[in-house]
Amino acid sequence: MFESFAISAQALTSQRIRLNVIASNLANINTTRTPEGTPYRRRDVVFSAHPFESALSVAGRSTLTGVRVVEVVEDARPFRLVYEPSHPDADENGYVMYPNVNPLEEMVNMMTAVRSYEANISVLKATKTMISKALEIIT
Repeated sequence: MFESFAISAQALTSQRIRLNVIASNLANINTTRTPEGTPYRRRDVVFSAHPFESALSVAGRSTLTGVRVVEVVEDARPFRLVYEPSHPDADENGYVMYPNVNPLEEMVNMMTAVRSYEANISVLKATKTMISKALEIIT
């Protein structure tokens, strides 16, 4: 039962990192110049299944897996071009490159991450309840 705590804790940490990346994307939605001289480039989180050592292993392989953040990658989609000749970052044709961040996509990702976070909180609560009930039976 205690492994389910560890699995849920890993999932909570992973979703927290995902929410931080989403918040960064939304905060930089209009950032046209970074230290590299380009607009902000949207970032996304890459997850990977992670096996747990377990008493429930079969032939030396764990049957339980958790999730971990492998890396945070930049989105390769092109920047948005907007005609704003008076903008300080406009090119010679009057176009400004804006980040490749879509607020609708980010909000959907945020809702999904929050739901996953809530689901893992529910797993923690259910596990805690099962342990409490088991202790009640013993005593």
